Amino acid sequence: MKMQLSPQAVEILGKSALVIITERVDDVAFLIGQMVKMGLPAVLDRHIPRHGTQRGRSWGWTAVMWLASIVTEGDHRKVSVETYLKGMKHTLSRLTAQVIEPLDLSDDRLSHLLKHLSTPASWHERERALNERSIEIDDLSQDVIRCDATTVSGAHEGTEGGLGQFGQRKDDPTRPQIKVMMGSLDPLGMPLATDVLSGERADDGLDIPIIERLRTGLQTTGLLFVGDGKMSAVETRAYLARHQDFSLSPLPLTGTTAEAMDAWITAGVTQGEAGEFERRLRTNDRGQEVLAAEGYACERTCCAPVGAAEWSERVVVVRSPMHANQQAAGLETRLSHAETQLAALTPSGGRGKRHITDEARLLEAIDLVLTAHRVEGLLSVTWAKQVEQKTQYVGRGRGSVSREKRVIQHTRSHITHRARQQDKMTDLRQRFGWKALVTNAGQTRLSVPHAVLCYRNAYRVERLFNRLKSRVHIAPLFVKLNEHIAGLTYLLTLGVRV
Repeated sequence: MKMQLSPQAVEILGKSALVIITERVDDVAFLIGQMVKMGLPAVLDRHIPRHGTQRGRSWGWTAVMWLASIVTEGDHRKVSVETYLKGMKHTLSRLTAQVIEPLDLSDDRLSHLLKHLSTPASWHERERALNERSIEIDDLSQDVIRCDATTVSGAHEGTEGGLGQFGQRKDDPTRPQIKVMMGSLDPLGMPLATDVLSGERADDGLDIPIIERLRTGLQTTGLLFVGDGKMSAVETRAYLARHQDFSLSPLPLTGTTAEAMDAWITAGVTQGEAGEFERRLRTNDRGQEVLAAEGYACERTCCAPVGAAEWSERVVVVRSPMHANQQAAGLETRLSHAETQLAALTPSGGRGKRHITDEARLLEAIDLVLTAHRVEGLLSVTWAKQVEQKTQYVGRGRGSVSREKRVIQHTRSHITHRARQQDKMTDLRQRFGWKALVTNAGQTRLSVPHAVLCYRNAYRVERLFNRLKSRVHIAPLFVKLNEHIAGLTYLLTLGVRV
């Protein structure tokens, strides 16, 4: 917009007209300022050198401006960035103290940037440099690190040997996916390490490579790594114990753990009756302190299957009252449904009612209902055989004293009574709400209440995935080449840090 100036303004400015340029700034200034504070342009420029004949902005500033566009617009497509730049040209030039041209964020240039970012070895060096700077400047605690994986769908077809593959999915089941393994710093939820893997891979075995990178980058021992059931693999626990680090993860109810869990729960019930539990309280929405969990810990010695020294660890057996109440409510629902279906097996007599005449078929149907609702042994069912006899005249016509008769007999098996086994249900309710966690940290480093709290804070890494998918909108990925998929994923994890 061009504005004519008054004589006094002309005398001061030395111009007869003033050109006013209006641009929508949004939060771009704040985002770029935060990325500069993180040292993102300097770190990327140091690890992505300029070509001798390269024109335009450096790779670091190119990444910063693209990230600002992605976080502001929620769109990571390369085709939309050049249009975005045209409406922000003067603002970006002022913020970066450089002359910004549309070609600085062209589609080809952004593709070259993704190619530079996609190399895993180089990316690990950039991550390490950013982590050192962030932890040093912000004085972040390095005690607890969470590791977990998620999947990201792509808007393209899967190719043999490519990153995008069909597998066990958490996103759109109709699209190929990639797997993203991340290690994040607690409690901030800042990503410290990222691996981009093909989508068909299982989560098993992904923890050790990322843990090794984190240990090497942070250069400290005594870290506590928290994860889900996959981190409880013997190889992972042995690796951490060997390197003098700690782990905390739930034990899956498989193998020897399933066999030992009954004994742990029995010991827990005994200790609970004796009042020997360690308790964790929480404040509810009414400001009242209520029991969050209670439990105990027992020690054991473990050894890896091949070539590792023994180490000591603690099994933390805890009971959650809320989880126990949920399981009890589920049992009540299953019992009600089973009773309804049992009543429907043998309806009262009447037209159109089918009856079970064979006792063996009735027993089979009862077992099927009890098994389907997982209430075997909790419902007692009694039945009886009912025989009805009816006399009829043979043939058609009216009856008489001398007319021949016959007796027709109908037999059916009928459920006469069903009752709940209260003693068994009381014993079962005592075994509700239990979970076993395993850690090689001692009582001083990780008490039972602290272990419960640390495990329950698992939502923090899920919030990181939520920011990745809802804030920078990684899914679906609108790139097809493997190097572009990896490079864009790495770039967007930088956007999560901002």
